[in-house]
Amino acid sequence: MAGFRFIAGLALALLQASAFAGMLTAARMWPSPDYTRITLESDAPLNFKHFTLSNPERLVIDVEGIGQSETLANLSAMVTAADPYVANVRSGLNRPGVMRLVFELKTPVKPAVFALNPMGDYGHRLVIDLYAATAAAQDMAQAPPPEKAVPASAPATAPANLAPKFNRLMLVAIDAGHGGEDPGARGASGSLEKHITLKVARKLKEKIDAEPGMRAYPTRDGDYFIPLHHRVNKARGVKADLFVSVHADAFIRPEARGSSVFALSENGATSAAARWLAKRENDADLIGGINIDVKDQYLKRTLIDLSQTATINDSLRLANYVLKEIGEVNTLHKNDVEQAGFAVLKAPDIPSILVETAFISNPEEEKRLNDDAYQDKLASAILAGIKAYFDKHPPAGRTTKVAREM
Repeated sequence: MAGFRFIAGLALALLQASAFAGMLTAARMWPSPDYTRITLESDAPLNFKHFTLSNPERLVIDVEGIGQSETLANLSAMVTAADPYVANVRSGLNRPGVMRLVFELKTPVKPAVFALNPMGDYGHRLVIDLYAATAAAQDMAQAPPPEKAVPASAPATAPANLAPKFNRLMLVAIDAGHGGEDPGARGASGSLEKHITLKVARKLKEKIDAEPGMRAYPTRDGDYFIPLHHRVNKARGVKADLFVSVHADAFIRPEARGSSVFALSENGATSAAARWLAKRENDADLIGGINIDVKDQYLKRTLIDLSQTATINDSLRLANYVLKEIGEVNTLHKNDVEQAGFAVLKAPDIPSILVETAFISNPEEEKRLNDDAYQDKLASAILAGIKAYFDKHPPAGRTTKVAREM
């Protein structure tokens, strides 16, 4: 009898062990104005089902093959008061072999739940993206900055060189590369590209906003992931006049150094290095994680329409002005603007450039990239290039009326 109980107990233990064959290795939460992303990382593929409940609003996800763990228990501590969608997270065993996660929500959401295979430093991932449930709410979250009145002439106290030269507001989309699940390149001392690009982008925005007749629109202003085509669509949605994507380069050899500026190419990359860099930057979607089941026909039309010669020519003009100014701050990796098939530069109607501020993989340049004064110099140089472009090639006027000082 005792032997039977031992065998039965052993069988039950083995059954329970097989029910929880996987183990969560990490959990992350990335709230942003556009959506909140929750990522569960595991050492094995995760099978799951999800549904929503109302009164109160909840998202329920049943995950097979994982047990309660410290990683899962800590998920609720990641919720912040500023999160626009998630109020709380709780978890518990729903039935043998199935862990239930319940996301208590502040508002109705449109969830996207999908799995990702191992990529880069990540293992198997279960991604939960929470978007506003209605188009109206989503539009509010992604609303462009309100246009300011642009005076016909500068105030009497303003220096002559600060007088606005345009009959409307010039809007520049500033794109801080990478973010959230996508850290970008990593420096020898552990610096992450996504943090440096955000700091430079914020400084650039502050400087642009201080210019009469100019305003900056950031595609991201926090540590969260935005797919490449969403960055393009955000810039087009606010009718940006220019698009500037800020990055910090990396290469397999630590001695590589210098700043570069890139534009889109219709006919392939201008060098093997440019082609390699474009592939690395375009892989950001794979690292950050996009739902490949979502078909974006608008994006498809945008990316296959490469008969945008005029826009590319304007991008090259802008890139040359910015390259000249950055050359006064840092050594140039190459003295000419390069071109390649960067997905983030494929807006068909907005001159777009990608600025590689320096090589984060170079220990000396990594140190400079983390220096506040150097970041400020980089932002000033990019602004000077933008202003030089606008001076010589002001965009056409819009149909909106321009307020004049009385």
